[in-house]
Amino acid sequence: MMTKRTPWRGRALAFTLLAGTAMGGAMTGLYPAAHAQSDPGVVQPKPGAIEPGQISHPLPDFVGLVRQVKPAVVSITSKMRPDEDEEGQGGMPGFGHGQGFPFGFPFAMPMPQQRQHLVEARGSGFLIDSNGTIVTNNHVVRGATSVSVTLDDGTVLPARVIGRDKASDLAVLRVRANHPLPFINLGDSNAAQPGAWVVAVGNPFGLGGTVTAGIVSARGRDIGEGNYDSFLQIDAPINQGNSGGPLFTQDGKVVGVNSAIISPNGGGSVGIGFAIPSNTVKSVVAQLERSGHVTRGYIGVQAQAVNAAMSDALHLPAGSTEDRGALVASVEPDGPASHAGVQPGDVIVSVNGQHVGNPRELAINVSQVVPGSHAKLDVLRQGHDQTVDVTVGTLPSDGSGRGAAPAGGEGQGLGVSLSGITPNLRQQLDLADGTRGAVITEVKPGSPAEQAGLQPGDVITGVGEHAVTGTADATRAIREQLKSNQAVALRIVRSGENLFVAVSPSQDDQGDSQDDGNG
Repeated sequence: MMTKRTPWRGRALAFTLLAGTAMGGAMTGLYPAAHAQSDPGVVQPKPGAIEPGQISHPLPDFVGLVRQVKPAVVSITSKMRPDEDEEGQGGMPGFGHGQGFPFGFPFAMPMPQQRQHLVEARGSGFLIDSNGTIVTNNHVVRGATSVSVTLDDGTVLPARVIGRDKASDLAVLRVRANHPLPFINLGDSNAAQPGAWVVAVGNPFGLGGTVTAGIVSARGRDIGEGNYDSFLQIDAPINQGNSGGPLFTQDGKVVGVNSAIISPNGGGSVGIGFAIPSNTVKSVVAQLERSGHVTRGYIGVQAQAVNAAMSDALHLPAGSTEDRGALVASVEPDGPASHAGVQPGDVIVSVNGQHVGNPRELAINVSQVVPGSHAKLDVLRQGHDQTVDVTVGTLPSDGSGRGAAPAGGEGQGLGVSLSGITPNLRQQLDLADGTRGAVITEVKPGSPAEQAGLQPGDVITGVGEHAVTGTADATRAIREQLKSNQAVALRIVRSGENLFVAVSPSQDDQGDSQDDGNG
């Protein structure tokens, strides 16, 4: 399967005309009407025009909608040098020649008359105000030496790139005309529910003004192309060159910007497309218009998903089978969340009232908060509801915390052997100087720990919401958890990453443990 972005690099299109052809005897039973046998007993109708009666229930169409919105949709032509791609060869950054290739890199046609060996990349866009402000995809204009826009009436205008955002794959252009231009409004993408009719207008394969229709299939799709993936999935046919074009609802509002397709064979659409939600577009475009770049909020936590075992281990409310929230695995020292009192083990379930079902949704919701403003986090802490007010910081432009006596031995419990953090282990595991806890030195085959995915070299730094300082501390905390006959939530450090692992012990492994370094 291959995800592709869709501008269009102009190749010559070959159109095949389907003409009626006599097949001779190859199509037996089919004869010209002039050779048909007449039955003298049957009255033959006189030749004449067939005039069907009025259809009582005609199918609905989008004629009125398209007539109104089409003047605001534009075709974009970017001239670029294909060997000068500052953000990655052949597509949007993070998109290679296989999985994740952007909508087919802007379809380009070589221009041999140009000494610079320029190519033309063609995509789509749409006007959002009468002053000539245009929204499109970043990968449509990325690396362009010049950009021009063709309006619906055929007028060609030079365009200036106001700003581009690599993370969201959005860009804002501006053209100057001698009169106000028709434009369309961004709608509420949250109102675009699965099953709703949508219409895509764009410039597929260089054929400007093409209209296709389908329905919204799903919301919040993560196609693995960035930290902020939350696409609308649609089944309207979208092809190379549709990149940056608008996706309309039946009331004429834009709910998405067409951006990617599934294309298993690298060709055109197979009926699965993806659009950037208009609510994301509003936030990004406003910043690009104001400053030419985008700043995103961050709170300084590392989070992970909450599965059923982890939900049990953390004593979360029963009944939810998915979208349980984002479990805070670690809190950045001196970061916004740390200053606000967020703790490892907290499960964030909403940001400013917006539901958080998983870490990706947490990242998206926080990123949309204006840095410097306050956000209200609803969290579950030790099974109880809490509200935390945090002053949101600015995400860094690169997208981007001791010792214990050794002990060890074979033990029961979860099926692990523990050791203190010796200077040698600290060096081998590349642990930060302040790291405290217990190192897993062995995992018993077939044990609950092995089934949970624990590995030798994992460092247990906490049990549930409680930090541990060494092997004895870790063993006591694990024993207390085991008394409840529930899963044990271990906070660990693995390869420099902080995460929680839920271990569900078997009934035979819940006897008493000694303070000998076994957990």
